[in-house]
Amino acid sequence: MRVPDFFGIPRSIRFIIVVSFTAVSVSITALLGVGLYRIFARHTEQLLTESSAQLLHRVSENLGDYLRNMRSLSDAVYYASIKSKDFAKENTNREMELLYEANRDDLISLALYRRDGTLLGAAPVAVEKQDTDVRQQSWFRSAAAKVENLHFSTPHVQDLFDDPSYRYHWVISLSRAVELNEGGQSSEGILLVDMNYKSVADMLDDVNQDSAGRYVYLCDSRGELIYHPRRMQIDAGLVAENSVVAANYADGAHSEIFQGERREVVVETVSYTGWKLVGVIPGTYFALGLLNVRQLALGLVLFTAAALALVNRLAATQVSKPLVLLNESIRKLELGQETQVYIGGSAEVRHLGRTLRSYVKEIQLLMRDIVREQEEKRKSELDALQSQINPHFLYNTLDSVVWMIEGKRHEDAVLMITRLASLFRISLSGGKTVISMEAELQHAENYMNIQKVRFKNSFRMRYEIDPAVRNYCTVKLILQPILENAIYYGVKGMEDEGEILLRAELTDGELVLTVRDNGYGIPAEEVPLLLKEGEHRPSRGSGVGLLNVQRRIQLRFGAQYGLRIESEPDEGTEVRICLPAIPYNEENRQRLEEGR
Repeated sequence: MRVPDFFGIPRSIRFIIVVSFTAVSVSITALLGVGLYRIFARHTEQLLTESSAQLLHRVSENLGDYLRNMRSLSDAVYYASIKSKDFAKENTNREMELLYEANRDDLISLALYRRDGTLLGAAPVAVEKQDTDVRQQSWFRSAAAKVENLHFSTPHVQDLFDDPSYRYHWVISLSRAVELNEGGQSSEGILLVDMNYKSVADMLDDVNQDSAGRYVYLCDSRGELIYHPRRMQIDAGLVAENSVVAANYADGAHSEIFQGERREVVVETVSYTGWKLVGVIPGTYFALGLLNVRQLALGLVLFTAAALALVNRLAATQVSKPLVLLNESIRKLELGQETQVYIGGSAEVRHLGRTLRSYVKEIQLLMRDIVREQEEKRKSELDALQSQINPHFLYNTLDSVVWMIEGKRHEDAVLMITRLASLFRISLSGGKTVISMEAELQHAENYMNIQKVRFKNSFRMRYEIDPAVRNYCTVKLILQPILENAIYYGVKGMEDEGEILLRAELTDGELVLTVRDNGYGIPAEEVPLLLKEGEHRPSRGSGVGLLNVQRRIQLRFGAQYGLRIESEPDEGTEVRICLPAIPYNEENRQRLEEGR
């Protein structure tokens, strides 16, 4: 059959359907792919920035601990030694030597000076270099100007003392003004603790290894660099750093454009020093992290577009084929050939065919009865499946798996995914409606194990299973809705520990499954409404899951079987499922599947 397109050129209906649906579906898929990619890109950037902030916080804590140790060492020299000495008669060299030996990995030297620059004691050496005037040193002036404070300098070469090994040490000086006692007279001095800069550099070098473009540097409150992984290139003028601006940032993440490149800057102040730890995340770092995602997104869009084109082609063929066959049958009638009008395809095509037949009413009535019966059966089974596979449950379960992986609980995550896979495998059951009680109980146990993880073991699950019941027939997915109600409308949010009991037993030739909780219970007037269709629904929960289970059981086994519900407010709820005791084998399963 041919129909004209928009340009007046005859085109087949299949061609029009394929082109139209493929164009629409591919466009929507592309838009969804782009939108989801942008959302994921923003989320990824946020995660990477938060990861950098956490890393920076850990480094800041480690650096703060190191500086506090140096401060404690300065306090020990001052309060335990200098305060107790009369410098007219004695010195602190012995105490300084002991403290130096105990902390030599992090120290270069300790020294004590009078306000006029005279050396009173030092460790590990006490021989000053000639023509050294410490009063011109920045650390000395800072301590003398602000008596009450401790002062940290920027890195510099220590050149105060003669070193027999002729080595030069990079240090960070911690200086403070101290009070001296000389023959009963109080005077002022300066205590110097030269920290080994290598300890700080090593700490930050470890962070900057294998960073893929992301790096961390340290500066003071004025933006003067204390540590930078590219310090040599910066000093040589080969690269630049935006440290002066970064020093004025508040703690947290900031976006900036530096030398034409967009980047994220994360800042954290180090303890009481005023130093700024700055983490720099260049835009290329985000792009590198999203490279695989872009490739995956593009691959998925292309695959989805190809799959949709194929599905649309098959669907167009299925839609157009009845029209073609109906048209051919009408042509044969026009030519006087004896033939039967084709009936098939959509309702419209069937209607066109049936109008040419004399017995249209009988066929319509027969088809209506068959369709109603089949649709009712399919709807019941579809409702059952949809009531179990809850997207919210799946989302929370996967979120728990992500949380376990982030917390390095890989074994727990694997166990969680395994349980989830088993849960869905049994839910599908290869298309079967009737399964063994063993599989149904395993499905229930997997479901409750997942829920216990999601609810952080806020309730206790107890099983009383008679082994003899495991090899009997049951309709699949009858326990999960009841267990779900026991959690959400029974024990969830209880102040005391909630408990759910699952019992399976043989009683008087019947299978009896019991689910009991010690939760809030249900008002007596609402219990009868749980298994009745209508507009009146109970206040806690929709009751749709229970009604669905009841209908499916009675559809397979008869009206004498199904659910029995007993509940009392503040005492709990008990739901009993009664089933016939039919041994599970292939013959019995097929008979039940066929409704016999």
